[in-house]
Amino acid sequence: MARSNSFHKKEIEKSKQQKKKEKLQRREERKKQGPSSFEDMIAYVDANGVIVDEPPIPIRKDEIAIEDIEVSIPRKEKPEEVGEPTGRVDFYDESRGFGFIKEKNSVNKYFFHKSNAEPGIQEDHMVTFRLERGLKGMNAVDVKIIR
Repeated sequence: MARSNSFHKKEIEKSKQQKKKEKLQRREERKKQGPSSFEDMIAYVDANGVIVDEPPIPIRKDEIAIEDIEVSIPRKEKPEEVGEPTGRVDFYDESRGFGFIKEKNSVNKYFFHKSNAEPGIQEDHMVTFRLERGLKGMNAVDVKIIR
């Protein structure tokens, strides 16, 4: 058993020596070729993003006047509503004391507690409300019945 193990070690050592010789030969061949020129190393990118050897042909560029560049956001034509938001009571559970209001002209729904609403509120009532940040998002407070 000791014999085969030492034979195996010798084979490994031979292959390592062979690889070192091959590596040295490759290095010497590169040295003989000499350094490559700088022009050989340059690559260009054309208008389509493809890497090419020749420099791209310059194309005419449009001049843009500085006055034509808009940096700010243009003002809206219609001013936003300033009053209290309105909506419809989408869900209300009197026994549990809470409900949800679906905002008019939006898909947003807001939670409200019966302590923040007028007495007698029911589902499908149109209401006005004010928004306050709660623990789990925006909550409707000061909920008042319109009709």
